[in-house]
Amino acid sequence: MFVLHDSKGFEPGEEGNLNIVRNFIERRRNMDTLKDKLHAVWLCFEIPRAGGRLLETGTEDFLTLKRGGQLGNIPVVVVFTKYDSFIDRVERTLDKSSLVGLSSNAVRELVKNKADAELKEICIGPLEKFAGSDVPYATVSTKEEHAETLARLIQITEERVCKHVATEASLMTAIAQRVDPGLKIKASIEVGKRSYRKALALCATFQNRAMRDCLRVLHTDIVNVWNFRDPHRYLYSDDFRELVVNMVGVLELGPTTNLDGTMRTVIAKWVHDVYQLSGVMFQRFIAYIIDLTLVLQTLYLMSDSQELSRRTIKLTVASCYALPSSGEVHNRIQGYDRKLTLLELADRDTLDKIMELMELYRIDAKEISAIRAQIPIVDSVPDEPW
Repeated sequence: MFVLHDSKGFEPGEEGNLNIVRNFIERRRNMDTLKDKLHAVWLCFEIPRAGGRLLETGTEDFLTLKRGGQLGNIPVVVVFTKYDSFIDRVERTLDKSSLVGLSSNAVRELVKNKADAELKEICIGPLEKFAGSDVPYATVSTKEEHAETLARLIQITEERVCKHVATEASLMTAIAQRVDPGLKIKASIEVGKRSYRKALALCATFQNRAMRDCLRVLHTDIVNVWNFRDPHRYLYSDDFRELVVNMVGVLELGPTTNLDGTMRTVIAKWVHDVYQLSGVMFQRFIAYIIDLTLVLQTLYLMSDSQELSRRTIKLTVASCYALPSSGEVHNRIQGYDRKLTLLELADRDTLDKIMELMELYRIDAKEISAIRAQIPIVDSVPDEPW
């Protein structure tokens, strides 16, 4: 979850609150554990009207501290609020005669271009003139039609936290947020990589039971990433795990490399067995990561932040079975993995290439509203058994 601290802003001519914020940041910077440290600062401004002043004295003083390095490496992201009101204001100032004959999409594009130009003049220009270009910014609105603005704010924050604070903190940012499935996939990939490397080590020592335990931990960690409203823990149940396993079971495992007679030594037999195990196990292991992520991303769209039901989950899994991309990815996993030795499977570049298959499933935040509009409402009450 996110823990937010509200500074109450900086009133003109009032230095007390600025000192409180400065001391708070200094105290949090020196905390021993990552969870107690401050990960980022959102500096919020309501977009002013043309001719209005963006930065008050207290805010300028805060940005001066940041620019002078007195806040350390804590990322500061400027947030321009009430973007929807700003867009409405820009649209009202348009010359109506210039809109004659334009489609609704063309009008929206015209409004956006005019808004971008005005935003640069009244917000971005003054900000960069005072604070420099190193302070990132985002416009935000809580309105559904501008949902991608919140996703953009989270993306910027996650990138800065990863760069300046810690990868672990940025991963938790991706897990806690519920506006951008793309960041969820990014976090799923990171969790998948860690579990994959652990599974390789377990495979090499023939701990088959441990491999199954590793797969169970993998499932739990990836489900945790998506942060669903799942009070009954349906996504952690053996029934749901079986549905995902059945998806992976569609894989048709090809033949492993044949060994000639000169390699029939004890060592060669060990290598051969490990190679066979890796060829079978890791096709399914990677497929499990990707198939589970596909299901969770689709469920993210279908559930729309509502409490999960078994019915919704079952319909989601069924819809994923029907996706052409699912079979395509399975084919690519088989064709790619079949050519690899155990050492090559453990290579970081190879792992990255395999996990890039996940990108085929990424849904951009801007596409969410359009996609959700095409998804029929699922009546989850009354629920049904598995």
